Amino acid sequence: MQGKTGLGLKRVEAIHYYVHDLARSRRFYCEMMGFDEIAVSSKSLEERGKQRSAIFRAADVTVICSEPVGEGGRAARFMAKHPAGIGTVVFEVHDIEHTFRVLEERHGTPITDIQHFEEDGTISTFSITTPFGDTTFRFVERHGTDRLFFGFDYHEKPIGLGNPMGFQHIDHITSNFQTLQPAMLWMEHVMGFESYWDIAFHTSDLAPEQKTGSGLRSKVMWDPESGAKFANNEPLRPFFKTSQINIFGEQNRGDGVQHLAIACSSIIPAVKKLREAGIQFMPTPGTYYDVLQERLNRLTVGKIDEDINVLRELGILVDGKEPGKYLLQIFLQEAAAQYEEPEAGPFFFEVIQRKGDQGFGAGNFRALFESIEMQQRMDGLVP
Repeated sequence: MQGKTGLGLKRVEAIHYYVHDLARSRRFYCEMMGFDEIAVSSKSLEERGKQRSAIFRAADVTVICSEPVGEGGRAARFMAKHPAGIGTVVFEVHDIEHTFRVLEERHGTPITDIQHFEEDGTISTFSITTPFGDTTFRFVERHGTDRLFFGFDYHEKPIGLGNPMGFQHIDHITSNFQTLQPAMLWMEHVMGFESYWDIAFHTSDLAPEQKTGSGLRSKVMWDPESGAKFANNEPLRPFFKTSQINIFGEQNRGDGVQHLAIACSSIIPAVKKLREAGIQFMPTPGTYYDVLQERLNRLTVGKIDEDINVLRELGILVDGKEPGKYLLQIFLQEAAAQYEEPEAGPFFFEVIQRKGDQGFGAGNFRALFESIEMQQRMDGLVP
């Protein structure tokens, strides 16, 4: 089973997040997001890797967080160049030898040869460099074990709230680039991904007299066999420098992963619980809801199941393009705003519930950009 890419991908399995404060991440995931902690790095792994790690999981969403322990480890090297952020995207594969061979044939750049670890079964892995800034891609195959990686001590029972938010799986990963095409050619010719969706727009058409605005060109690439989707953005003129994509690059000190979208079973109770737990979301202009039903009618979506007043209260966005098919989504504030610390970085999470629509909320991009620009003006980043 090698899949259409030829790589034999099963799924995007996890992200590896390099952070300054692992205890703070533990509070965020376990107490606020409702994830369970399932494992921590062993002492020997910490000594070898010079970083301390924990694995957090909610259903099929897995986040590994690592903080530096001294100098020289991967977490320390990453954060010497960037604020906290996503250093690795992890894929599970059917056949690691095949994946390695195909990537080499396509002139991918492996960082190491395949490494095999024996621990209650076999874990085989290797990593490659990417055009996603300093974010690498790791590929993993397992036999006889469901453990993520070698060297972790797994808890007898998961520690946490047991996923009360109803999170399900990773829906997509979004990254920002100063220039998009080189990365998209790499995704096509090295990873074997196909074009799935694209859009380009600029907010300056709303108020051209302001002589400012934010625009993007976005292209989604995917592997049809595994369903893995990567949304990718670049700034769009005019006002290139005030685009929130460009500002992300300045804050991140380079290209990289902007956000992770998590699918959930029912977004309204999930957002209520997240807000009660203290999670902060990007604000949505009230005018968005004043015209929401009119916009959905224009898009031919028509009537939705949810009460628009409840969506307004919670800040949930709606989009779609076919009768009765739509999605609901909301964006958490970036980590720097959640923690009130710039070096926590510009990465954030999206929560999404799909009700028949498989798009990416094209109609909500503008509302999201307006929201981000509002926050950036409050922070003094743009006039």
